[in-house]
Amino acid sequence: MVQLKEIFYFIYSDMLTINFIRENRDFVVSRLKVKNFKDSSIIDSIIDFDNQRRSAQKKADDAQAEMNILAKEIGKLFQSGKTAEANAAKERTAMLKESSKEFAQKYEDASAKLNELLVLVPNLPHESVPEGKSAEDNQFIRGNDIKISLPEGALPHWDLGTKYDFLDFDLGTKLTGAGFPVFKGKGAKLQRALINFFLDENVKAGYREILPPLMVNADSGFGTGQLPDKEGQMYHCQIDNFYLIPTAEVPVTNIYRDVILDASELPCKNTAYTPCFRREAGSYGKDVRGLNRVHQFDKVEIVQIAHPEKSYEALEVMVSHVESLVIKLGLPYRIIRLCGGDMSFTSALTYDFEVYAAAQGRWLEVSSVSNFESFQANRLKLRFKDKGDKKTSLAHTLNGSSLALPRIVAALLENNQTPEGIIIPEILRGFTGFDMIN
Repeated sequence: MVQLKEIFYFIYSDMLTINFIRENRDFVVSRLKVKNFKDSSIIDSIIDFDNQRRSAQKKADDAQAEMNILAKEIGKLFQSGKTAEANAAKERTAMLKESSKEFAQKYEDASAKLNELLVLVPNLPHESVPEGKSAEDNQFIRGNDIKISLPEGALPHWDLGTKYDFLDFDLGTKLTGAGFPVFKGKGAKLQRALINFFLDENVKAGYREILPPLMVNADSGFGTGQLPDKEGQMYHCQIDNFYLIPTAEVPVTNIYRDVILDASELPCKNTAYTPCFRREAGSYGKDVRGLNRVHQFDKVEIVQIAHPEKSYEALEVMVSHVESLVIKLGLPYRIIRLCGGDMSFTSALTYDFEVYAAAQGRWLEVSSVSNFESFQANRLKLRFKDKGDKKTSLAHTLNGSSLALPRIVAALLENNQTPEGIIIPEILRGFTGFDMIN
C-alpha cells in the first residue's frame, strides 16, 4: 500500500505572490506546464507590468521627496530676499506635482493590467503531481477489492428510484428543470441520514460545525478562486450580485478572509453541510444520467487552515478520514492522485475518491481532497503570526468532500439491491430508522 506521506516532500511558501513569480520565473513556467498552462508570455507580461508599476512608484516617491525639500527651502529663500530663486523653486514644485500625477496614473494603469493577468494564472502543482492531460493519466494510489454480487435483473439507481417511488427526476424537471431531483419518503430520509452521519463523524474528528449562507458575494468567490475561473459554472443572482455556492468550501474558507491568525490557533478545522449549485454547462450524454451529474446536490465539506509546515500532514489525515467514511459505508473505492491536466485551477495537489456503482459498471467520483497551499490565502489575505514574530506569513488552506451525496447514494442503492428491496448499510440504520427500502 502506498502511503501518502511518502510523496509530501516539497513545500512551497507564499506561492504565486508577485515576488515569488519575479524571483522564480523559470520555475513557475516549468511547473505551470504540468497543468498544461504553456503561455509563458503571460508570466513575462506580469513581470513587465510589475516593473512598470515599481518604476512609476519610485518616480512618484522621488518627486514627492523633492517637493518636500523644496517646500522647506522656498520659505527660507523668500525670507533671505532671494525672490527669483524662490519663484523658480515654486515653478519646479508645480512641475513636480504634475509629474507626480502622471506617475500615479501610470502606477494605477500598470497595477490594473498586472491584476488582470495574475488572476488568470493557476496555482502551481506540487512536485508529486504527474504530468498528463486528462483523467486517463491520473495515478491509482490505493483502494479495496470488495466484490459486488448483483441479483438477476439488477437496475441502475434511476430505475430503482422509480420502482420503489423514493427518487423522482420527472417531478424535479416539472418543478425546476433537468438536474434537480426530488427525493421522497425513505429516499429523503436516507439523504438526511447520510448528512447527519457525515457531520457527526467529522465533529468526532475535531471539526467545528458551521451552517453558512448559501449565497456569497463576488469577493468570496474571488477569494477561493471560483471567480473569475468558474464564473460560467455558478448561478448568479444579478440584481444583488450574489452567487449560489458551488460548495461549502467558499463561505467556510472565506470566514478567514482578511484575518491574521495566531500560529497557536492553527489548524482551524471546520465542517459544513450545504446544498450546492452548479450549472454544469456542457455536460450531457449517457454518463450524466440520474444522480451522476445534477445541478443541485447535498454535500458535507471539511476545511482546514493550516501552518505551511504542517499542511501536507493535514492533507494525509484528511484523506484517511474520508477513506474511513467510505469504508464504514461498505463501498468499493479507490483513491486517485490527479495529474496536472485534470486538476482544478486552485489546487496544488488533489486526491479524488471514486466508488463503484455496480449496476452501471462505473466508477463515480464522490470526493476531492486538496491542498491549495497559499494560493487561496494570498487572494484572501489570510495570514498568521508566530509567537514573538512581528512578520506575518500566508497560511495554507485545504478542503475535501466528506462526502458528496449524489454518487454515494447512487452506489449505495445499486450495490445493495436485492430481490426483496435495497438494504441500508448497518452504520446508517440508527439515522434512518429502517433497514430496507422496498
